[in-house]
Amino acid sequence: MSSFDFDFFVIGGGSGGVRAARMAAQRGVRVALAEALGTDGLGGTCVNVGCIPKKLYSYAAHYAEAFEESRGYGWEGAAPSLNWATLKANRAKEIARLNGVYGNLLRGSGVTVINGFAQLQDPHMVRVATLNADGSPGHQTLTARHILIATGGTPHVPHFQGREHVITSNEVFDLEPFPKRLLVVGGGYIACEFASIFNGLGAQVTQLYRGEQILRGFDDEIRHFLAGEMRKHGVDLRLNAGVVSIEREADGLHVLLEDGNRLVVDAALYATGRVPNVADLGLEAVGVVQSAQGAIVVDEHYRTNVPNIHALGDVTARVQLTPVALGEAMKLVDHLFGPATGKPPRDMHYDLIPTAVFTHPNIGTVGLTEAQAREQFGQIQVFRSEFRALKHTLSGSQERTLMKLLVDATTDRVVGLHMVGAEAGEIVQGFAVAMKAGATKAVFDSTIGIHPTAAEEFVTMREPAR
Repeated sequence: MSSFDFDFFVIGGGSGGVRAARMAAQRGVRVALAEALGTDGLGGTCVNVGCIPKKLYSYAAHYAEAFEESRGYGWEGAAPSLNWATLKANRAKEIARLNGVYGNLLRGSGVTVINGFAQLQDPHMVRVATLNADGSPGHQTLTARHILIATGGTPHVPHFQGREHVITSNEVFDLEPFPKRLLVVGGGYIACEFASIFNGLGAQVTQLYRGEQILRGFDDEIRHFLAGEMRKHGVDLRLNAGVVSIEREADGLHVLLEDGNRLVVDAALYATGRVPNVADLGLEAVGVVQSAQGAIVVDEHYRTNVPNIHALGDVTARVQLTPVALGEAMKLVDHLFGPATGKPPRDMHYDLIPTAVFTHPNIGTVGLTEAQAREQFGQIQVFRSEFRALKHTLSGSQERTLMKLLVDATTDRVVGLHMVGAEAGEIVQGFAVAMKAGATKAVFDSTIGIHPTAAEEFVTMREPAR
């Protein structure tokens, strides 16, 4: 009989933590999971204030342009108006449903779910701050053979005059009232997505980014193309621009910019990066090594320098994507407790991770950027197609689509695939499978396209652009 209370103690009820806890419990392991937000917050950033609500709001934002575009197809009459309160209420209802689903999945798998904030006491002991039945503070001290930290990340706002007046992506979903004038600061995917969303919902959006172009790390051609499309949709995107100070006045927030200009807005959203959520976890006391930015340092098996303490997902700041955390969780559980009966141990690879950005229009991408491909392979072929989608021949929209393939000239293997256009994420997911399987340009060329679709363009590009 083990001398520990649990075999596996998970700190954090987000995507990675929940997946690891469930899978471990299915192996017959005694598992506990502590989530500071309680069962109402299960699902982490993705479910509560990230992927899911953001995608729901993105759907909502598309309706305004869809109503307008429908006129080219013969639909007449006044377009409906947005009821912001209804959207917020329906989103909250769906998130609450998902919270419940996560809780039921955990308990149904045999996981002990603890509503409280867990802190490391030593390599095998955690102290969980909880509430007693009468509402007074209490705590539990528990031991475990293995401990997993999966506490995710949190938005970072730099220090400047007026910082107290801004909001982050955690608060933006429940703004009241609806911001008719919204400032978005940042140039990453979160900033670009919310700029597109609120522009689509009817706000006057100004987006500021200190860099030379949005979406650093993405393919340069994709970055420039999307910036142009976002401006075409109505976002006032300003590059090489930043905020000096923000003051609240009777008519709104007065924003002083670095170039001396001023803006008056109803709300200012800062999407200037995320940092690992490690505050008060007790890492220093136990001796868990962290990076200069606070990320927990782990090896290829997600083990910290303290052998029985592991970490995965955004708290390690490797690749901050929900499906990556899920993949890491499955690999860790197989490594610690063995794979499922009849299954090989899972592995996790960080190349060819498909990604979507739910701007208007969307981005879908998998593999290398053009610059990375040239650096890695030297000789490459670039296939490129830009066009106005069939839908917009009648809709009146001037939106254009860009699709791009990068091919290693030596092996003919497709090493990068990028798209800006409607449903780009849905389209690129399937091509990611082909690229994982090592598809060559010849395989793409021999594949029959589905006509008429935008996706067929990926298998009909014959002549390299350069």
